[in-house]
Amino acid sequence: MNTPTPTAQSIFLDAIENHPPEDWPALIASACGQDEALRRRVTQLLAAHAQVENFMARPAGGIDAQARAAVDEQFSQPLGAMIGPYKLLEQLGEGGMGIVYVAEQTEPVRRTVALKIIKPGMDSRQVIARFEAERQSLAMMDHPNIAKILDAGTVGVPPLGGSSAAPQSQDRLKPGLQQSRPYFVMELVRGLPITEYCDQANLDIRSRLALFHTVCQAVQHAHQKG
Repeated sequence: MNTPTPTAQSIFLDAIENHPPEDWPALIASACGQDEALRRRVTQLLAAHAQVENFMARPAGGIDAQARAAVDEQFSQPLGAMIGPYKLLEQLGEGGMGIVYVAEQTEPVRRTVALKIIKPGMDSRQVIARFEAERQSLAMMDHPNIAKILDAGTVGVPPLGGSSAAPQSQDRLKPGLQQSRPYFVMELVRGLPITEYCDQANLDIRSRLALFHTVCQAVQHAHQKG
């Protein structure tokens, strides 16, 4: 059986989960070999990971369960709230790490976008690192059939346990929200599930295969970018 070719994300996750930072240069050299493009992508992901270490600076003890529940409620139904220049309009979906919303950008241009923000309570080192890896990987993609990253940042959330620490972000979700949680903004692409589209358009086998080939080209591009 052939050994799977390592991707930038697999090397990145191995580094942050299984190796101390001082071992990362040797790991990158060993895993990437002579592939300079792969080496650059892994280095970019690890650099992005280092930038979010401040998200982990919260004390482990003294977390008030009632305060956390209040945070969860704020994040589960924040329609109409502002995240930076983005007004949340509609929840589109929810995954393992984040929640995706339809949002209206208010400045410097007005447009409708998709905004993904990490879930409350999902701010462990590993989860934030994976979220940052996803954000960084998407930012490196440039393909007509993959939605583009438009913006990224952090949003204020209330410090658990009622801390009055100074805010780490100028962004606002609601009055009084003070700590940081990462988000990113993408093109909003409305559409149907591919099988439903094929049925509604009465596509024959040849047309369905042509459409599937287009999808495969986008997937190939994504894999090449890690």
